[in-house]
Amino acid sequence: MIDLDAIRADTPACNSLIHFNNAGASLMPQPVYQAVTDHLQLEVTRGGYEAAHAAQAELDAFYQEFATLLNASPDEIAYVENATRAWDMAFYGLPLQPGDRILTHESEYSSNYLAMLQQANRKQLHIDLVPSDASGQIDVDAIDDLITDRTRVIALTHVPTQGGLINPAVAVGKKAKALGLIYMLDACQSAGQVPLDVQDIQCDVLSGTGRKFLRGPRGTGFLYVNRAFLEQIDPPFVDLHTTDWTHDNDYRLIDGAKRFENWESYVAGRVGLTAAVRYANAIGMDAIRQRVDHLATTLRAGLSDITGVDLHDQGVEKSGIVTFTKSNRTASDIAATLKTHNINVSVTNFKSARIDLGGRNLQDITRSSVHYFNNENEIDRFCETVKSL
Repeated sequence: MIDLDAIRADTPACNSLIHFNNAGASLMPQPVYQAVTDHLQLEVTRGGYEAAHAAQAELDAFYQEFATLLNASPDEIAYVENATRAWDMAFYGLPLQPGDRILTHESEYSSNYLAMLQQANRKQLHIDLVPSDASGQIDVDAIDDLITDRTRVIALTHVPTQGGLINPAVAVGKKAKALGLIYMLDACQSAGQVPLDVQDIQCDVLSGTGRKFLRGPRGTGFLYVNRAFLEQIDPPFVDLHTTDWTHDNDYRLIDGAKRFENWESYVAGRVGLTAAVRYANAIGMDAIRQRVDHLATTLRAGLSDITGVDLHDQGVEKSGIVTFTKSNRTASDIAATLKTHNINVSVTNFKSARIDLGGRNLQDITRSSVHYFNNENEIDRFCETVKSL
């Protein structure tokens, strides 16, 4: 059970606004905010290096907290500045050769797809799109039809940024292992709202951010790399933190996933992200998932009763992201008007998901995204406001 009163007390903005933009950046709970500001105060009073030394126990705890969250080992976790860069650190280091092929889904995150396009141009790679099934999620059975002797990777976004779809990550993982494919999972929108078990998923790489459903600070992210797969990735760049400079003309990468980190980082953010993951672990991801699913289902039901509103979430299983359009109103206009009522949402535009939205003949859509600290009263007020537009 979630102690909603205590959690909302930890989230003072709940008193003044309705925050349905958790897929953009969620609200930090007070313990996370306090961890960040306490560390910044240490930097002011002691100095940056000295503050980091004083925070070493929390910096070390980062790896164990994420290992608990993902059912991984601490040495398989790296701190990276954001989800896109975490994904890039693995993808750009893959041992791909001209003619190799990458599988992905039409819901793939735009930055990931652009990285694939860049590498395809650089290395003469090929990108193959796995079609959707009738529900809109990746068609796992269709993967077999796209396999060639040059297929090397399947890259999947678990929860696409442009809708409520939850792709079947575990089923894709079983298929990837059976076919001997490298499996990369973007968990940017799922970490913190959906339980993630890398042993069940069987992914080689998983990346995510701190600012969304984990409720951490902006400018923070993480990377998981399976220990058995670690040596197959050559990090795109290294520094003195990620290597041992063994001789004048030679070096050795350090053990574990920390080889994907940078020496310099936002230390206060790392401390804050540790606090955020600890906060989520204390509540429990199963409880969070149940609460988010209830709220999102309630929100979809309320919006579906409004004349002129169309929902656009796909998939057998859905997340806390709820997308919709309303006749005769643009998504930007809806978001701006809601803002005047102290309601936060965001807009997903065509450029950020052109393959997916283009295939569904959609342009810009309004993206509302609930989290466990939201309540049913906020959903009622939200729906009434949308209805009144």
